[in-house]
Amino acid sequence: MEKIKTIIYGSKGKMGRSLLESLKKENTLELLAAIGSSDSIDLPLPKADVVIDFTNTEATLLLLEKCLQLKKPLVIGTTGFTPEEESLIKTTSQKIPIVFSPNYSVGINTLFWLTKKATELLGPEYDTEIIELHHRFKKDAPSGTAWHLAKIIAEARHLNAEEEVAHGRAGMTDGRSPNEIGIHALRIGDVIGEHTVLFGTLGERLELTYRASTRAAYAVGALKAGFWLTSQPVGLYTMQDVLGLTMD
Repeated sequence: MEKIKTIIYGSKGKMGRSLLESLKKENTLELLAAIGSSDSIDLPLPKADVVIDFTNTEATLLLLEKCLQLKKPLVIGTTGFTPEEESLIKTTSQKIPIVFSPNYSVGINTLFWLTKKATELLGPEYDTEIIELHHRFKKDAPSGTAWHLAKIIAEARHLNAEEEVAHGRAGMTDGRSPNEIGIHALRIGDVIGEHTVLFGTLGERLELTYRASTRAAYAVGALKAGFWLTSQPVGLYTMQDVLGLTMD
């Protein structure tokens, strides 16, 4: 079986380096090019079977246009997009296959599934809060993963996440509203990534926690997504689709 020619875009970053290390152990993918976010991707792109992107929003949007022109499958690991930019990604996926997920680890995607099920089972009587912890260098807050968890909770409760999310608290308040979804972003040291979803009511509390100890967990998942995507039709997919986890 011929290996899938893969471009790693954002190869100089922490995730990019982890992807390159994990790619060495892959039997189905081979490295076509490792390119930094500020470098040109024009030369190798026509020869690629798939592009895996972990850069920044500006670089990703430029890449999105180039992949559309050449009809190349794209795995997007970049986070921090505006709603308008996410809409552009969705529109582009009508013409090329795209996997767009806030997190590519198998464990965190299991957390997504568990969060939806817990929200449905516990109901609106349980308050919900999300705590995310990352290294001091992370630029976007809250993390894309935390925001996705909030959207999962909101959707399960038929709410609008944009209206119900509260980012931390300060000063005197009248207490939390019944529909409120709290997100708290912590930044310290070299923490790879931790996410906790809390459900609480009078008398009890349930906590679901995911901790990553190495970026390899994300890299392996992103490579799995790249391999999977090359055999998919045009459309917008998430890591849930890659893993076959249904959210129904």
